[in-house]
Amino acid sequence: MIEPELPAGASIPPEAGSPAGPEAAATTGRYVVVFAEDGYEPASVLGTAGLANVASSRDFHGRAVDAAETAGADATVFDTLGIAVVSASPEQLAALQTAGGGQPVVLSVSPELVHHVLAPADYVHGYRDGVADLAARLDRGAAAAPAAGPAFEDTSQSTWGLQATRTVQSAWSGQGVRVAVLDTGFDAAHPDFAGRSITLQSFVEGEPPQDGHGHGTHCIGTACGPRTPSAGPRYGIAHQAEIFAGKVLSNAGSGTDAGILAGIDWAVAGGCAVVSMSLGADVAQAHPPYTAAGQRALDRGVLLIAAAGNNAQRPQGNFGFVGVPANSPYIMAVGALDQQLAVPYFSARSLPGRGGQVDVAGPGWQVYSSWPMPGRYRSLSGTSMAAPHAAGVAALWAEATGYRGRELWSVLVQEADRLLAPSADVGSGLVIAPQ
Repeated sequence: MIEPELPAGASIPPEAGSPAGPEAAATTGRYVVVFAEDGYEPASVLGTAGLANVASSRDFHGRAVDAAETAGADATVFDTLGIAVVSASPEQLAALQTAGGGQPVVLSVSPELVHHVLAPADYVHGYRDGVADLAARLDRGAAAAPAAGPAFEDTSQSTWGLQATRTVQSAWSGQGVRVAVLDTGFDAAHPDFAGRSITLQSFVEGEPPQDGHGHGTHCIGTACGPRTPSAGPRYGIAHQAEIFAGKVLSNAGSGTDAGILAGIDWAVAGGCAVVSMSLGADVAQAHPPYTAAGQRALDRGVLLIAAAGNNAQRPQGNFGFVGVPANSPYIMAVGALDQQLAVPYFSARSLPGRGGQVDVAGPGWQVYSSWPMPGRYRSLSGTSMAAPHAAGVAALWAEATGYRGRELWSVLVQEADRLLAPSADVGSGLVIAPQ
């Protein structure tokens, strides 16, 4: 979900990805347990299964769950979501699944997944595939990628993504709206964010919130970057939103369900209206913990937005699929668009069935945004770049309308610009800022 430096004039390839079924999904050996929301105390249920050493997000007295402090626990409960991550034997798992007798106390028990930002070894392949995509488009002509109009381009005033989403014309700024970006952290020393309201938290054991990777700083820049940066064009959408930067992926670019769910729990408890997640696992089936987390977040007025995924290879006839967590029916999945509002070769297509669809689309090709110092700025491609465009636009709508949760979801979909590309690729269309 991050790109390399390339020579001047070269196209920036998107983050790549390989389709994977459940059998190929990386897991940790732990399990994620979803509890029913009807008065059951998760710690008590876990105790009946022999899991006595239980940490709870309530134990941190308003602080975010600290991975170092929960490392030795049999289970960590995220009370706002009603979800726990457990280390359990087969016998203990069986006891959990039958807890409550005829009452549905435990709704699901699932293996804990590992999520990734891709390693540098894959960049060369991404660049090769980008060149192949360009060649295929030229060979097939205009019919290869229907465009909705003339191409956008970065100017000295603003990036093409802010122009396409009509952010530059919007009277709204995201003021008073809290936006959480769960990713690789944030470079709080970046000069463009001086004086901003920023809450930093790491959910990666042994690593501070500082972004040692770059991906998180780039995504935060798109969603919430400044109106007037220290150099170059404007690249941020909700320039007065309050930023919650949650580090759920390590400096090496990977993280687990435990860290991501801890970040969601933190964001929901902290009153964030929008949570942006440019992360995922290439698993086609919806992961029960994110189905529950998405629904419970919406019930509390919080909209979760996630990158649809980059596992397509369209020139080869492989359209990919929306992965975890974006394929939860309660998490908004965002596909990518290029400067002609066409679908880039990597952007995942909807799958049949509830939850596997792309809901909206956003700019996701050669997106210029912030980067950890001393680099300061960089252009990347991927659905990772499309998701924070949608999150920033959502913050503007949250300010403009006062909407939260399901109402906020609805207005984003209703106000999206319809495109020529199939809805299976772009959902309701390009997210558009309120005017």
